[in-house]
Amino acid sequence: MSRNFKLRVIIASLVLGLGFIFALPSFISKDAWISKILPDKRVKLGLDLQGGINLILGVDMDKAISNALEQIGEDIKAEARKKGVIIIRPREIGNNRLSFYLLEADKARIIDDIIKRYFNSQVEVVQIQDINGIRKKYLLKLKPEYEKKLKEMTIDQVLKVIRNRIDQFGVVEPDIRKLENYRIQVQLPGIEDAQRAINIIKKTAHLEFKLVDDNVTMQDINSGKIPVDDEVLYLYRKRPDGSFIKEPIVVKREAVLTGRYITDASVAFDQFNQPYVTLSFNRQGARIFERITGENVNKRLAIILDNKVYSAPVIREKISGGRASITGRFSLNEAHDLAIVLRAGSLPAPVKILHESSVGPSLGEQSIRQGLTSMLVGAALVFIFTIIYYGIGGLIVDTLLIFNLILVIAVLAGFGATLTMPGIAGLILLIGTAVDASVLIFERIREEIRRGLGPQKAVEEGFARSTLTIVDANLTTILAAIILYQFGTGPVRGFAVTLSIGTFASMFTAIYVSKIFFALWLKRVKQGAKFNL
Repeated sequence: MSRNFKLRVIIASLVLGLGFIFALPSFISKDAWISKILPDKRVKLGLDLQGGINLILGVDMDKAISNALEQIGEDIKAEARKKGVIIIRPREIGNNRLSFYLLEADKARIIDDIIKRYFNSQVEVVQIQDINGIRKKYLLKLKPEYEKKLKEMTIDQVLKVIRNRIDQFGVVEPDIRKLENYRIQVQLPGIEDAQRAINIIKKTAHLEFKLVDDNVTMQDINSGKIPVDDEVLYLYRKRPDGSFIKEPIVVKREAVLTGRYITDASVAFDQFNQPYVTLSFNRQGARIFERITGENVNKRLAIILDNKVYSAPVIREKISGGRASITGRFSLNEAHDLAIVLRAGSLPAPVKILHESSVGPSLGEQSIRQGLTSMLVGAALVFIFTIIYYGIGGLIVDTLLIFNLILVIAVLAGFGATLTMPGIAGLILLIGTAVDASVLIFERIREEIRRGLGPQKAVEEGFARSTLTIVDANLTTILAAIILYQFGTGPVRGFAVTLSIGTFASMFTAIYVSKIFFALWLKRVKQGAKFNL
């Protein structure tokens, strides 16, 4: 054997051996003893094969911009306070605009300097209105370039938070990705309690701690006499039958602590075996919570999630250690889900479900069965035809086809790709197209034999003349697959993935591996066997 032939055999054996090792786990049980020594990677089944739910979510960018403007207003207020300047009522007023009032008009230069120094990249001053020479009203506008950046950051954060929630919920192999127009696709294969998962995804989980204003009476609430710095929310008390009692409660508009300082949330049980949620703050949050509870002993502190008051306990003493709890007669699942969303973080903007569809597991099993049946029938027809038409050459083609399928499954498993029903269609198409390269080589060799060349020379010329044609044709197919993947939706992408992987595999086996079989065949010809292709 020549040195090049030995090297070719080693490389082909290595590639096919690795392919077999990575493909095998997808065909055996996880409990099998051999699975312990094989890679822990399997082909993921898509939603259409495994069953589950498919969601298209829309992100409320208007609310995201509103929240960002209100946060900028609070930040300007905090910076002004450091300079001894008082501004009041920083509010987002719509149309990407923020307004606030400066109480001392003669300190306008300080505010202008704060905006220019710290917020110049975010907002620009649209109007400054003088009010009786005493106050000034500022109107600020969000800059277009920052607005675009804010939307991109929002969609990325929403994607991250949803992925964290789904991971903690325990869904195996979810598919979560960005779409155009600030939409997100969420596919949850194999999930049983779909509505519970949807509730976890949709919950904004904006946690706030606000002081209760007990000086406002129910009569004041009914007459609308609410202080400017207060707001009316509702405390929901759960009845034993599962219904809720809604009670109005007046709280300070400004939160003294938010969920951004939470490091952990978990479920615990009280002395009556009722579940509740415990919270742990980071070091900064613990200091803030200790200061707040120390300064407001005998006052009530409302714990608010998404503008719903869960509880409003009285602060009996200063609380150290950075821990708090949320009670509310939760069921175990409710407490568990609340802990999940608090651990994963709050969404920067609300999301709404634009489209929802589900696939039952029985339909997925039927799809797999039908897909495999069609693949086996197609493969059997190809195998029979090639053996009848090419004889021993047909056996080579069939062997290469099996190698192709092994390599495709191995790559899908190794890179964590998802196999969908269109992907199975791509595999079926591969069974037919993978033969093309071998047929081209065989026909070229036949042509060279008819020209009078010997077996050795005919094989060399056949491979040399057909290789460039095979590469050109397959590169065109790969380019089409790339375009399908780039601009297609989920099903089209599944087809494009298997088509592109299969095309690379067929090029490798037809051009590189098949030459090994021909070399072995030619060795028999030299020993007197008839070369008949």
